[in-house]
Amino acid sequence: MPPESVVVTVGAQEAMLLVVRALIAGLEDVLLVSSPCYVGITGAAWLLDIHPVAVEEAEGGFRCADLAAAIRVERARGRCPRAFYVIPDHSNPSGTTMSLETRRELLELAARKGFLLLEDSPYRLVSPGRQLPTLKALDTDRRVVHLGSLSKTLFPGFRVGFAIADQPVTRAAGCTSLLADELTKIKSMVSVNTSPVSQAVAAGMLLTADGRASELNVATAAFHRDAMRATLRALEAAFPEGERDVLGVRWNEPTGGFFLAVTVPFRADNAALTRSAEGFGVIWTPMSYFYPQGGGEYALRLSVSYLTHDQIIAGIGRLARFVRSEAAATRT
Repeated sequence: MPPESVVVTVGAQEAMLLVVRALIAGLEDVLLVSSPCYVGITGAAWLLDIHPVAVEEAEGGFRCADLAAAIRVERARGRCPRAFYVIPDHSNPSGTTMSLETRRELLELAARKGFLLLEDSPYRLVSPGRQLPTLKALDTDRRVVHLGSLSKTLFPGFRVGFAIADQPVTRAAGCTSLLADELTKIKSMVSVNTSPVSQAVAAGMLLTADGRASELNVATAAFHRDAMRATLRALEAAFPEGERDVLGVRWNEPTGGFFLAVTVPFRADNAALTRSAEGFGVIWTPMSYFYPQGGGEYALRLSVSYLTHDQIIAGIGRLARFVRSEAAATRT
């Protein structure tokens, strides 16, 4: 893709803001988001007074049939779906990864229905093993705007991100440019530029690895792999299979990323979080935070991004005691 299709931003969050502002221009335009959803995209939309439409994932992850149904509903209302936001790799918050078959099906749907895909994939390079191709890598019709950040791959809090937007934009006068050019114009009214010092630091780090961020993250990916495996082993030990079924507790098993979701037999709301923190010394995030139009009331998100194995084992033990306490209180 041409270098001029890349817009360097102040983190991926600014990239989201720019893309949403560029694509959702009128009241009839619709931004669709996979739900549960990273709150950064919904926050950017709400900041612009845009109300995203949630496409709920099934228990096993995203399904194109659900997105196609949502598009039909919006078009029947006289509205125009313009873009769909998704994290295909080790999603935040659920930890799910989209299959290769579903990626290809999603690209075909986008081409057939005439909308863009906003692909956010911050966890690929800090996750173990061979990764599936990105949507952008599979994109032959310029349907994907790829959003990215260096804060996961170089160091936390590093506010340098990017948007790859190679879609052609034709003006009324007949001249054609790239969507990246439109994003740059909007950026000039937001942050003006991305810190040259930060860009220089990023360039220096990449040059040490021949331009390959993956080379800088071999040890990091191994650390997160081991942390996720330790978490899954601790959950298996804390909730033996027979008791697990009785309690109504289950969890997914992500292959990468920082997060996994746990289903529990009680409302995992702010009040429960407070009881968990104050009474058992363990915190988690209610999954309901990540459902733009409601949902996730009986699930919680665990984060394992920088914990030692001893901390993981201790934390899961505390969580198990809390879950049993809440389950007993729910039954009485």
